[in-house]
Amino acid sequence: MRKLGSFGMETDSIARPFGELWDAFFAAQVLVIRGQRLSAREFLDFARQFGRPEPHVIDQFHHPEHADILILSNRKEDGQPIGLADAGTYFHTDYSYLDIPARATLLYSIEVPKRGGDTLFADQYRAYDELPAPMKRRIDPLVALHHYGNRDDLDRSSRTVASVLTEDQEYKMNWVRHPVARRHPITGRKALYAVSGSSFGIEGMPEDEALALLDELKVHATQPKYQYRLKYGVGDVVIWDNASLLHSATLTDADDPRTLWRITVKEEGRTR
Repeated sequence: MRKLGSFGMETDSIARPFGELWDAFFAAQVLVIRGQRLSAREFLDFARQFGRPEPHVIDQFHHPEHADILILSNRKEDGQPIGLADAGTYFHTDYSYLDIPARATLLYSIEVPKRGGDTLFADQYRAYDELPAPMKRRIDPLVALHHYGNRDDLDRSSRTVASVLTEDQEYKMNWVRHPVARRHPITGRKALYAVSGSSFGIEGMPEDEALALLDELKVHATQPKYQYRLKYGVGDVVIWDNASLLHSATLTDADDPRTLWRITVKEEGRTR
């Protein structure tokens, strides 16, 4: 295996012993397995080793044979989109709007655009570790209130709004609670958790004060020194740790084809 930067690791096959991949994943936070050739069933079987897949609420873009796979694509057929075109183009954490959040997200890259389409990751272990001690003492007992969405962009016509839900899909979404500084359920390390994206308030704190604190933490947590930019090749499988990272897709030209399959697996239960 080869290090990608200050975090992240890449290898060449999903056929390695799974215990080796599991350990590398939690050590590196991002694991990239280059140049695979997988069917939808093979991709799903591989993902299930990391945890239980949770189908995305946007069910119109589920894979036709496997609902656990979400199609991300800017392609259209008969004038209709075949997948989500601009999914998550802001720093966020997958499924942080669910009571039991995501352990890992896996992407399988099928079609790569000529330009763009990278994913940005921000290391939330390091972001927490480098907070001043008074800020750590302030936030350690705090619980954030989460809901589906991007608190920085609520314009449904924007390319950086959270993927728009139907009325029925919105009805399924509830408010949930997660610690602002969350202990990782596997490694035990503390990390800032979803301070950008789905966090819209802090329990017991006036709204203006809560938003000011969350915005301060977001600015800190997404500094370039915490970021890594990942470029995709055709056939790459990318797996990232949602409990210790923020991530953001990058916008691509709508006429420059890009297609990926995505599976997100959840943690086993609630952790503090």
